[in-house]
Amino acid sequence: MGEKSTEPPTVPERSAPAIAADPAPFVNRATIEEPALAADAEAAPTVAVDPTTGDGDSAYNSDEMSRYTASLSTSVRAYKFEHGRRYHAYHSEGTDAYLFPNDDPEQDRLDMFHHILLMGCESKLFLAPINPEGMRILDIGCGTGIWAIQMADEYPSAEQIIGNDLSPIQPSWVPPNVRFLVDDVEEPWGDPLPYDFIQCRYMAGSIKNWPGLVQRIFDHLKPGGWAEFSDYDINLKSQDNTIPKDYKPQEMLNFLNVACVKIGRPLGMGPKLKGMVEETGFTNVGHEIIPLPLGIWPKDQKLKAMGAFMTLQYTEGVDGFTKLPYTQILGWSSEEVDVFNAKVRAHVKDRTIHVMHEYHFVWAQKPETPA
Repeated sequence: MGEKSTEPPTVPERSAPAIAADPAPFVNRATIEEPALAADAEAAPTVAVDPTTGDGDSAYNSDEMSRYTASLSTSVRAYKFEHGRRYHAYHSEGTDAYLFPNDDPEQDRLDMFHHILLMGCESKLFLAPINPEGMRILDIGCGTGIWAIQMADEYPSAEQIIGNDLSPIQPSWVPPNVRFLVDDVEEPWGDPLPYDFIQCRYMAGSIKNWPGLVQRIFDHLKPGGWAEFSDYDINLKSQDNTIPKDYKPQEMLNFLNVACVKIGRPLGMGPKLKGMVEETGFTNVGHEIIPLPLGIWPKDQKLKAMGAFMTLQYTEGVDGFTKLPYTQILGWSSEEVDVFNAKVRAHVKDRTIHVMHEYHFVWAQKPETPA
């Protein structure tokens, strides 16, 4: 166990696009310093602030194949329990194991996040220019399996949709063209058949060798096949500079990234995805950033609803994000984590702070012929 971290890591400064300020008074308008994006990176669209939003939080308080198939071994289901939460058993040994729970509250959070992304993508399950009919599809790190099941429901003519994950938490009753596996995508893939489309979504904190994973995805695609990657930028943005310097959700993410880096599984891969994809040899690369507001401050009703769900991701999910990484990697006591998380929740509910994540989607095609 390492010594307890006392300061969040320093991040280089990046300017945010300006928008008209809310006429309501703000608390401490200093911004969190942010990293520069690559010159060709797109910017998230401007999010207008709802001027009718108040300061209270009552609205928040009132309201979201490689190894094993269906016959999974007992050892895979022998879950670990720590700090009142359940964690996966497969490849859970050592100090560099996956740090986040797989219990019912975490499954609910993952399904909620799937819904948030659907809202941000105009109900599209993918942004790549594909027609899934007759396709063999892989969903890496499928979680509860909700994306794979919805893909099968919307595209029953897809040949097969396979989802893999470290945890066997997916339902057993699924569409006939869906199959779930327990597997580690960073180990050699045993399935010799290539795919037409591979999705790799929301995997930060899970992967040790990102360039290696992107290369493996490239290698397992058919010529002309497509891949789609998506993930966060962990540096929160404010388009009207309303983030306090001591903004606890940003500090939480910074501390969490320190813990993840210590075990070789960094966060914040969103802004790096496009470069990795291009360096691997993919072509026809597309890139889109969608804003994920934190709070119900946006004027746009869809963004307001997304912001409410994102608030729940923090208020109900922060213990799952932090308990194991902070105690086992950073050396905090459980009580210290609880006190800190209470401050995170309080800041998330402050509607005078207009903050959002930028969530990056990158899609690309494997060339029809080798370069």
